[in-house]
Amino acid sequence: MHEALRSIYERVLSRNPGEAEFHQAVSEVLDSIGPAVDKHPEYADARIVERICEPERQIIFRVPWEDDNGDIHINRGFRVEFNSALGPFKGGLRFHPSVLLDTVKFLGFEQVFKNALTGLPIGGGKGGSDFDPRGRSDREVMRFCQSFMLELYRHIGEYTDVPAGDMGVGGRELGYLFGQYKRITNRYESGVLTGKGLIYGGAQVRREATGYGCTFFVEEMLRVRGQSFEGRDVVVSGSGNVAIYTIEKVHELGGRVVACSDSGGFVHDPAGIDLELLKDVKEVRRERISAYADKATGATYTDGGSIWEVPCQVALPSATQNELDADGAAALVRNGCVAVGEGANMPTTPAAVRVLTEAGVAFGPGKAANAGGVAASALEMQQNASRDSWTFEHSEARLRDIMRDIHSRCHQTAEEYGVPGNYVAGANIAGYARVAEAMLALGLV
Repeated sequence: MHEALRSIYERVLSRNPGEAEFHQAVSEVLDSIGPAVDKHPEYADARIVERICEPERQIIFRVPWEDDNGDIHINRGFRVEFNSALGPFKGGLRFHPSVLLDTVKFLGFEQVFKNALTGLPIGGGKGGSDFDPRGRSDREVMRFCQSFMLELYRHIGEYTDVPAGDMGVGGRELGYLFGQYKRITNRYESGVLTGKGLIYGGAQVRREATGYGCTFFVEEMLRVRGQSFEGRDVVVSGSGNVAIYTIEKVHELGGRVVACSDSGGFVHDPAGIDLELLKDVKEVRRERISAYADKATGATYTDGGSIWEVPCQVALPSATQNELDADGAAALVRNGCVAVGEGANMPTTPAAVRVLTEAGVAFGPGKAANAGGVAASALEMQQNASRDSWTFEHSEARLRDIMRDIHSRCHQTAEEYGVPGNYVAGANIAGYARVAEAMLALGLV
């Protein structure tokens, strides 16, 4: 780490004790941006790094709700509004038992740079709750969402902070959240939430955007190496929304996804994942991934284990943070993997990133590779603002152009700063520089 940044990082550690994921996210950025600090001393004079590492606002609140049996539950809600130099705070809501302030801060910090890379006028934030929607009835989820929004509505708005979905927050939850916001405010403010249903202000391709976007980014990484997805075996971790639509687009581009997973284990289907069967298992029947192997001839299920042991040329970690460790990365390298693209937020540990980069594997960090979701959200905001609705084809074309621009921005920045092919450095420096310039222009605020 650059000497001028080390003391800043140590202060982040002391001011945010016990927040390991946030520390990891900050360290990953500060490790990369030293060359930008040398090139732009005006950033240091304005204390840009210190200000970026401190959220503008951190909101924690109580969420009481009643289940179908009349029992009362108390959950905790979060919204961290990290940086609005480029536009209104923008980032998803995550409902999962693992959600802590640490989780939301790390995700919000990543979101600042991810959103900057899109080139669109959006700042960065994140939110959520330790509520678990799995196994809950629709009415229980509705009551929780209504209670959650009863506090959150005070802090959001289409020109202030625009949440979206994330893990555990899909179309059902967003519908309940938007309905409660409309009820409380007496305003049909479509642009206050993104990821909405098509019938009430949502946008085409939003559901597919993160998976499609990651695939488009990796397609570009392969292209500059004279390669493509055509005929390559691909491993995609996860089997949720991001993974499913990553698989769909990889197959369209000529690749063959041979393995996917959930928290219980993974399936290996050498003939290629049957996408329709996977959608039926996970989106319709909502069963464990093992049910796929029960139906697919030739597929095997492994309880636990490491999906990264499955031989492939391209790996797309699309489940959760820190799922790909150094041992998994070593297995990928050993089996001839040439490219890794992060479909999830920070799914690769720092040690694994080192293994991959030292082996010459093209590595696309999440703040670049999985920016498709927030890019499509910004496009949804555009349509809401103009009371317009675009076709699927037009929306997908816009998304593809944005992901290609992100790749070019990262690739060119890495070359400019003397680390050609290093997408981690390219993404971090490009995102940091864009936010820094806006912060300088706005003054000390």
